[in-house]
Amino acid sequence: MENNTTYWSENLRLIAICLVIWFVVSFGFGLLLVEPLNEFRLGGYKLGFWFAQQGSIYTFVALIFWYSHKMNQLDKKYESDEDKS
Repeated sequence: MENNTTYWSENLRLIAICLVIWFVVSFGFGLLLVEPLNEFRLGGYKLGFWFAQQGSIYTFVALIFWYSHKMNQLDKKYESDEDKS
């Protein structure tokens, strides 16, 4: 039972990290900090515009892969039953 609680608390911690990163990139960089970021360019586009249009999507896809990798590690650490089928 203790393992279950620890497993889920670590899982929720990973989810919280993902949500915070996604919020900072999409809302923070794409809306709140758009003007200061527009001083820089990435691939010919203003950086604030790039984050609002593409950066948050790329970040979300990267977070999916990172979360999947971390969950695989977590499953191995706690010997999840999913791999034993």
